[in-house]
Amino acid sequence: MTSHPRASQALAVVVVAALVACNTSSKTEAQQTTPPGGTLPAAVSNAAIDASRQTAITQAVARVAPTVVTVQTEILERVAADPFEQFFGGRSGQRITPGLGSGFIVRQDGVIVTNAHVVAGATRVSIALRDGTSYPAKILGVDEANDLAVLKIDKTGLPVAPLGDSDKLIIGEWAIAIGNPYGFLLGNSEPSVTAGVISGTGRNLVGASEGGGMYVDMVQTDAAINPGNSGGPLLNAAGEVVGVNSSIYSPTGGSIGLGFAIPINRARRVAEDLLAHGAVRRPWVGVKLQLPTTNNPRDAITSGVIVRNVVPNSPAAQAGLRPGDVIVAAGTKPLRNAFDWEAELLDVRVGEKVPLRVHRGGRDLTIDVTVADLPEVSAEKVQVLREMELVTLTPAIRAERGVRSGQGAVIYKVSDRVADEIGLQSGDVIVQVNRTPISSADEAAQAIDYYGGRGPIQLFFERGGRVYSTDFMLR
Repeated sequence: MTSHPRASQALAVVVVAALVACNTSSKTEAQQTTPPGGTLPAAVSNAAIDASRQTAITQAVARVAPTVVTVQTEILERVAADPFEQFFGGRSGQRITPGLGSGFIVRQDGVIVTNAHVVAGATRVSIALRDGTSYPAKILGVDEANDLAVLKIDKTGLPVAPLGDSDKLIIGEWAIAIGNPYGFLLGNSEPSVTAGVISGTGRNLVGASEGGGMYVDMVQTDAAINPGNSGGPLLNAAGEVVGVNSSIYSPTGGSIGLGFAIPINRARRVAEDLLAHGAVRRPWVGVKLQLPTTNNPRDAITSGVIVRNVVPNSPAAQAGLRPGDVIVAAGTKPLRNAFDWEAELLDVRVGEKVPLRVHRGGRDLTIDVTVADLPEVSAEKVQVLREMELVTLTPAIRAERGVRSGQGAVIYKVSDRVADEIGLQSGDVIVQVNRTPISSADEAAQAIDYYGGRGPIQLFFERGGRVYSTDFMLR
């Protein structure tokens, strides 16, 4: 379709005239409003910007961002002297390795929550507030099993992050991650923001994450969580903290939309225990589960929670649990596999009575179990090490045994007593002790020796192509 030439010319004249009129009007207005210095006025007033751009996300960020901090760490390491210095009698020296993470203020007197792996091994910790001011921090307590730590700075009158309820999360609702990715490499101390949705709840993550280890019953989000975001808050659209950003699943090390946060209800419970006791009371009921040996992940996650053994005089034994029982639910929460059981133990408190729905002999029954403190293994750490024969995982052993982990320590032999009390067996591959990755038999022995007597040990091991964990304490 074509237009008439005269009509086009007439239209062009009208358009040109309109533009001239507009420019003239604009020039006149500019001449009237531009100050002598030549600065042009803002196109829109601040009130208009607020009205047009304010969203639930911006309001949530404004509410919580002042409570987000940067966690700066220093790790003092011994290093071998330079070969040239050694020639002249030089000795081993020291090296300081810096680290960065995020955290958020939960009490106005300077109490801060972050990840345990952010402060792991740190000899010095400091906190940088949003305005850039920095304060030395004291570590009040660490729970490596939950990957949570509580810090304190000497400062009062601080803004406090409002905590929500992670049990009421809705799949698909807004999720906002706040933190300090790459810290001061980006040039300032103010936190940055990424947004997405709650992708899932009750998610289990094994390995391949920034924090390492096994995470169970996590909040999954596609809001980007990058290095340095660890320990920062995950918010809902109401500006409430619903999780502690903890890890990403990534084959490349960068965010691919699989971020995970520790539910805030669990973080709140852990923080309260750490503040009250300086340590977390590790829940224990006294059952050993029958772990699947299949290499099929689909079979492993639907294998059920089958009781293999009940520790004599334990809460489970006193409540009447028996070997062969299948635990199908704890309270209202269904249990489908060993990971669900691990998640349940992380969420209960010592002294709490938990109703377990059990399938036994073709019928269902409810058994109330009162949770107790994790007891010590009845042996010293040296004795435990003597009763386990470890060998370093090699490429040949990996191929022969079909091990998926790239490194670790294979349990070649283990005594019946230690196997019964800790739950390990020959052929298991130790891949991590607390938050310490294991690459050799010597490292496994050193880690058990180091953590023994310092508190609960969470040992991660591969069996049948899947990674599991066992908790124990040593004298």
